[in-house]
Amino acid sequence: MTTTIARPAEAPPAPVRPKRQREGAAWVFLSPWVLGAIGLTLAPMAVSLYLSFTDYDLFNPPRWVGLRNYTQMFTEDPRYWRSVVTTLTYVVIAVPLQLALALAVALALKSMRRGRAFYRSAFYAPSLLGASMSIALVWRAVFNDGGTVDNLFGTGGWVNEPGWSLLAVALLTVWQFGAPMVIFLAGLQQIPRELYEAAAVDGAGRWRQFVSITVPMLSPVLFFNLVLQTIQAFQVFTPAFAISAGKGGPADSTLVYTMYLYDRGFVASHMGYASAMAWVLLVVIGVVTAVLFRTSRAWVFYASEGER
Repeated sequence: MTTTIARPAEAPPAPVRPKRQREGAAWVFLSPWVLGAIGLTLAPMAVSLYLSFTDYDLFNPPRWVGLRNYTQMFTEDPRYWRSVVTTLTYVVIAVPLQLALALAVALALKSMRRGRAFYRSAFYAPSLLGASMSIALVWRAVFNDGGTVDNLFGTGGWVNEPGWSLLAVALLTVWQFGAPMVIFLAGLQQIPRELYEAAAVDGAGRWRQFVSITVPMLSPVLFFNLVLQTIQAFQVFTPAFAISAGKGGPADSTLVYTMYLYDRGFVASHMGYASAMAWVLLVVIGVVTAVLFRTSRAWVFYASEGER
């Protein structure tokens, strides 16, 4: 007698949701970000662009003046150009020093076998603390008359000397090298050890290995850090504001662009003029970023492409 075993019934296929329904669910999840981008970024940018063509003092309705804010900025305001020169000087000093220190520490941590996690956290901590006003005030005390630097080297108070005050601001930024250091360290760990072993067999020393292997293989990471730190340097505010007590002194030596923008907008109540300054800064950062991307073709090496 043959026994027939009944096959289990197959489950019906899951219903396929219509494309519109799937897109609707996606927009529901994206809506917080979209609303935030519109309400906190795009709308304020549009308003500031309009205000840049007006005379607005925060209390009375804005009055349309066309390009007067821009012409006044470029032709009638010497403090504006001093802030531009100060900011460019700061960028030229702070960015290379910060990246060089970050790379040096990353190289040291890479060769360290014990305590790497501890030192990596310790060196990263200034990046979390350095942007605060409290640390900037401590930094001002260190470089002030009778401060630590004055007691150790007898150089006087840097924050009161026009020739040294901007360097004190730049050193505070250099001290916050933790973020690029971590990125450099991640990039160094991706370089194949076989390249160094082959170079050592050919008689290449440490410096030759660094120039011929480390720098080319690390160039994409170096380019990434260069772009980020340059953009951040153009927007520096807190260190200069705290070290100069909000005055940009002495003799406007720490009057960076964003501090002068703050002074025009919230101290002098020339918000239309400040909005024009903000848009000029945006354009300048965009141009500098585009130049960096353009020149990167000559020195950034991508191993997957086999070309520069």
